[in-house]
Amino acid sequence: MPRPRKRLAETAGPDNKRLSEKCTKTENSADVGNCSPQKAPTSKNREKTPHSHWLMKSEPESRLEKGVDVKFGIEDLKAQPKQTACWDGVRNYQARNFLRSMKLEEEAFFYHSNCKQPGIAGLMKIVKEAYPDHTQFEKNSPHYDPSSKEDNPKWSMVDVQFVRMMKRFIPLAELKTYHQAHKATGGPLKNMALFTRQRLSVQPLTQEEFDFILSLEEKEPS
Repeated sequence: MPRPRKRLAETAGPDNKRLSEKCTKTENSADVGNCSPQKAPTSKNREKTPHSHWLMKSEPESRLEKGVDVKFGIEDLKAQPKQTACWDGVRNYQARNFLRSMKLEEEAFFYHSNCKQPGIAGLMKIVKEAYPDHTQFEKNSPHYDPSSKEDNPKWSMVDVQFVRMMKRFIPLAELKTYHQAHKATGGPLKNMALFTRQRLSVQPLTQEEFDFILSLEEKEPS
């Protein structure tokens, strides 16, 4: 099958995402380098988090990295078998830990990154919890990590499934306007990770942040 690939980081950096034909598909069925490597999680060591909603970045426009096109937008996810893909290629410890803390059926915004108009394009859900990312062992992958060992893999991925497109695209510029206003008023987006931890490709959202962003679908663009 085709091998569409994607890059998650909004700015240049090692935190990347691509789709490989080795991804596991399921029906029913997780500040650069600032944390220590950890083993794959178990029920005892899974990172504890109060968050159950996420924002995950990917690049919708073609760009070559080590000769590989890392493009993967929400339409690419929608076109996959069962509209499901593995979210691989994450090479940032904090983002990886967020992947490891994700639970089945949790929802995430699909965020178009590093493109002409970045912003939130749609919704997806977690359909398989964290498991080892095979691309860390593939020498021809842009995300190959020779320091990672199969008996102690550094990097994890989850499987995601398309839920729906946003009723309207929510651009970064609009979210930034609300963030700046909410910093002064104490509104829902005052501490949104999209602005306080900008380089993270996998970010947690509070229930308040998630609900407010959904409410923007019904409003005229600001």
